[in-house]
Amino acid sequence: MNLYWLQSGGCSGDSMSLLNYEGNLFELFENIGLEVLWHPSLANISPKEHDTLLENILNDTKELDILCIEGNVVMGPDGSGMFDTFRGGEPKYKLIEKLSQKASYIVAVGTCASFGGIGSYDEMQGLGLGYLHEKKGGFLGKEFLTKKGLPIINLPGCPIQPKALVTILQKIVTDTPINLNKNSIDESYYNFTVHQGCTRNEYHEYKVEENDFGENGCMFFHLGCKGPTTMAPCNKYLWNEVNSKTRVGVPCFGCTRPDFPQQHPFFETQNIVGTPLELPKGVDRAHYLAYKDMAWAAAPKRLAKRKQRV
Repeated sequence: MNLYWLQSGGCSGDSMSLLNYEGNLFELFENIGLEVLWHPSLANISPKEHDTLLENILNDTKELDILCIEGNVVMGPDGSGMFDTFRGGEPKYKLIEKLSQKASYIVAVGTCASFGGIGSYDEMQGLGLGYLHEKKGGFLGKEFLTKKGLPIINLPGCPIQPKALVTILQKIVTDTPINLNKNSIDESYYNFTVHQGCTRNEYHEYKVEENDFGENGCMFFHLGCKGPTTMAPCNKYLWNEVNSKTRVGVPCFGCTRPDFPQQHPFFETQNIVGTPLELPKGVDRAHYLAYKDMAWAAAPKRLAKRKQRV
């Protein structure tokens, strides 16, 4: 199988994350039988050879198995797409549209490609491939299916967790079943919250909360942590097999969510009389209020005396 990777409206953070994969990418791709036709950081063909490659794909001389899109599809200003152009000055969204018709599999790499992400709320007019936030449709439309009759595979993250990306590529090449949820996200890496596996869970359960960074307590109640409301693998598959945001005292800011980036301050929890507006997934507000008051009263002294820097 082969892969073509196109960068669109983004910061290249997903490519940088892929390059930080713990294993040897070249050996991995060789072992699973994946040929990288083009990736800005991995391919070594000349611009002329790249043009020939694209021409061959578009005129059906060259089959395209996997199309990876990084970054959102830029439609601004005013629907012209001229904020993001390809060689010759053509809006890049036209190339994305053409390539999408040729691919057997399409992977939206990162939150911007999946749901619009950064630039989807302003004059950039960024669209996800198949969604705009939680609304199905996006750039390619509600009914779009690949040449193989498959939906787009969304792998959100800002940036993507490299293991999630490498695993989905392995599944595609080996024809392993891929289970997608209602937002077309691969469930194997996004079926648990950031809160699960967080080293601060005990503090959360007893409502031992922090008002400042760098302490050991929970950051959900005041510092804007979205760990209990965000489906992502960060505390199950650690970055570089070492760490995660919450483990070093940085609140989760929900980068895999369709509504990312949020339209209010990141490190500030929206609340009503001290109770977060958005509660952990599956939690009833009335029971939550009663439980948390009792939990704080029952908090062990060792948790209250927690003021050692992480």
